[in-house]
Amino acid sequence: MADIDCHPEAQSDARIVMLIDDEPAQSRLLTAIAARDGWRTIVAPDAETAIAMLGTREGMQLSAILLDQWVPGDNACELIAELKSRRPALPILMLTTSASPLLAVEAMRAGASDYLVKPVSPDRLLEALRAVTTRETARDELAPLTEKMSASLDFDAMIGTAPQFRAALAQAAKAARGQGHVLIEGESGTGKEMLMRAMHGASPRAKEALRIINLASIPSGSIESVLFGHEPGSFPGAFDRQIGAFQHCDNGTLVLDEIDRLTPALQQRLNEALDSGIIRPVGASYGFRVDVRLLVTSNAGIDQLVAAGQFDAALAARLGATRIHLPPLRERTGDISALTRHFLARIGEQPGLNHLSISESALALLAAYDWPGNVRQLQSVLFRAAVYCEGNTLTAESFPQLSEMLGEEGLARLPVSHEGVGIMLYTEDGNLRPLEEIEADVIRLAIGHYRGRMTEVARRLGIGRSTLYRKLSDLGIDNAA
Repeated sequence: MADIDCHPEAQSDARIVMLIDDEPAQSRLLTAIAARDGWRTIVAPDAETAIAMLGTREGMQLSAILLDQWVPGDNACELIAELKSRRPALPILMLTTSASPLLAVEAMRAGASDYLVKPVSPDRLLEALRAVTTRETARDELAPLTEKMSASLDFDAMIGTAPQFRAALAQAAKAARGQGHVLIEGESGTGKEMLMRAMHGASPRAKEALRIINLASIPSGSIESVLFGHEPGSFPGAFDRQIGAFQHCDNGTLVLDEIDRLTPALQQRLNEALDSGIIRPVGASYGFRVDVRLLVTSNAGIDQLVAAGQFDAALAARLGATRIHLPPLRERTGDISALTRHFLARIGEQPGLNHLSISESALALLAAYDWPGNVRQLQSVLFRAAVYCEGNTLTAESFPQLSEMLGEEGLARLPVSHEGVGIMLYTEDGNLRPLEEIEADVIRLAIGHYRGRMTEVARRLGIGRSTLYRKLSDLGIDNAA
């Protein structure tokens, strides 16, 4: 058993995470990453040691557990269940080398809160730790997952018919064909990264390099070196030459996520580099010309930051010549149904999960929530619900915490639903089904609902009996449908 602490002076105030890992090199790396965010790590090399450590003074102060799946091997889920039985409220994150969610599904069913696919980048690890330790325990169901399902990188995969959303997509598709820099604004989880990938894929630079850098995940003192590179000896610890992101992306596209995280000095440096086209590594006496297209994002409104003196006006003008705003999900609730069916179709393709339908009452419940985490949160909630669903249909009971948050008064305002008799309006990719198919389903529903009394069926559908029978023939529907 090892106890590694990069900041001894902060031990009393640091949050403690237990890392169950038998690889010293990886343990040192994860410990150093966690220390950036104020975590102190204690390491258990095997399952027996981990269970024993739960009863120690430090073990009683744990805020989270990181479990490398390789340590217990095939018994990973058994260890998770054992840990949860001893400490039910303690969040557990599993590290796995498998990109397939099959093991993650089994781990979540055993009690894991989240999972991470190795190699783990610093920003994903810290994001996951923050997510499982800062939210209310009763809201686990609504927490976004750290890992994202792979998505089609084109505009057709962007589901939604809301006017604001379609206008943003049209603007992005037009901008993609150009060469200018683009600023995309919108709340976290609205799909900015997916949109930027689609823009790169539709651009003249599609075959060139694409690099995405989340500035929020990089220590402020390292951002300049990450962007521009550095020379050996340019600062303490700079032992080798490092090539910066601009040089890596020459002739390609560089995505800077959360551009508002740049310091004022770096904002000016970036603006000067874009103005001249010359990149100068830290500590270098030379510079070189690059041709890079920038796609940048901001969760906050850049205009408001400029007005408050928190963002360089010249850089904002240069980056914002083309500006796209992605609306939050609460402003396009009409898209929730199509998004839900689209996500369920993709979730059903994952190993270990089934293709699920969803009831109208469940859709009404989803539409009543304001989704602060936006589209990404909706996808995560559906994934978690699918993991624990034992039937073939998600119902309102599949989302107990949403019901709890809305309360009796909120639930009473939901549209009345007749479970099990809904008509599917959308295909699995989120598009509307052909009218002929929908009409056939409505007629089948009516025949079943009125127990084959065709006069009543025709009357309720507002058509004559002869018209009904003609439709039955045209649509190939058996009278006993």
